[in-house]
Order: sequence, then C-alpha cells, then structure tokens
Amino acid sequence: MNIVVDLGGVVFTWDPDSIIAAVFVDPETRQRVRALIFDHPDWLELDRGTLELDEAIHRGAVRTAMPQAEIERLMRSVPQSLVPIPKTLEILRRIKEKGHDLFYLSNMHEASINHMEKQYSLWNIFDGGLISCRVHLVKPELGMFERLIQRFRLDVRQTVFIDDDKENLDAAATIGMRAIRFRDPQQLENDLSALGCM
Repeated sequence: MNIVVDLGGVVFTWDPDSIIAAVFVDPETRQRVRALIFDHPDWLELDRGTLELDEAIHRGAVRTAMPQAEIERLMRSVPQSLVPIPKTLEILRRIKEKGHDLFYLSNMHEASINHMEKQYSLWNIFDGGLISCRVHLVKPELGMFERLIQRFRLDVRQTVFIDDDKENLDAAATIGMRAIRFRDPQQLENDLSALGCM
C-alpha cells in the first residue's frame, strides 16, 4: 500500500491562530490578519511558488493597513512554528516497518520547507514526495495529485491519502485514492488499522 500524507497539520503542527496570537494581542486585529493574510488568495500563491515572500509581506501590509515590520515578523515566524507531531511520526515509522511505501504531498512555501528540511532529520522515512512551491501546483488542484502519481508511478487503487482539509481529500477521492481525514494521531491509527495498514 502507498500512504501519502500532508505535512502541515498531519506530520507537523499547523495552527495559524496561535501564530497570529504570538504577534498580535487585539482580537479584532487577529481576525483581520487571519482573513487578509492566511485566508487570502496570496497565501496559496506563496505556497504555489509564484509569489515571493517579500512581495507577500508588502501586499499583506497594504491590505491590512498595518506596519510592514509587524506583518514581516508574523510571516517570518511561520517556519519555526512547524514542528513534528511525535505520535504521528511514530505511526509513520510503524507503517514503514510494515513494508508500506510512504510519500508526502503538501502545500508549503519555500521558507517553511527549507527550514523544515534543515532542522529535522525525519525525511529518510519517506520514499518521496512533492512540495507545492517546487512544482508550482497546489492542492486541491487535481494536477498536484496527478503529478505525484506520475512521478512515483503509484497505483491509485493501492494509495491512501491523509490530510486535515476536506477539499484536498475530496480531490484525492475524485482520482481514486482512499481518503482519511486527520483529526488526531489516535484516530489516524484507528482508521489505518481498519484498512489493514498498521
């Protein structure tokens, strides 16, 4: 079986509200920053690799009418906020021990993935993967999934996709993958066991 996992929110912590709260105190400001930075289409273009970080910071400051230094502090704190989830890693290692192939498929901008690759030594558990900014595609676009299938010659009927985002899971199911929505490591372990992967 091929197991494909999202990184942020499944293998690594991903909590935009906590990132924002570490920089901004006022609740209304936090809501504005969430809507105009993390939930804005520019975030997806940053992940796609078609928007440079400095330009995203500048645009974000203009949109929010906030000092550029504050938006820069926020944006540059993102990579450090992504830390491995130990229980998920334990599950992935057990999957590998069972003989399954393990891949990642993640929306991530360059600063974050560069930091993660330098900071953590967990990458050898994967047989390969795709990062959005390096292929200029993003989930839930079907092209992102098709690129993964083609590059690693995956049989979709023998592939399980794990993500915390419903849109991404729906896209994976559209092309024939089995989909598991990640909520916490225990639930993931239960769902993988039900499929005979643990």
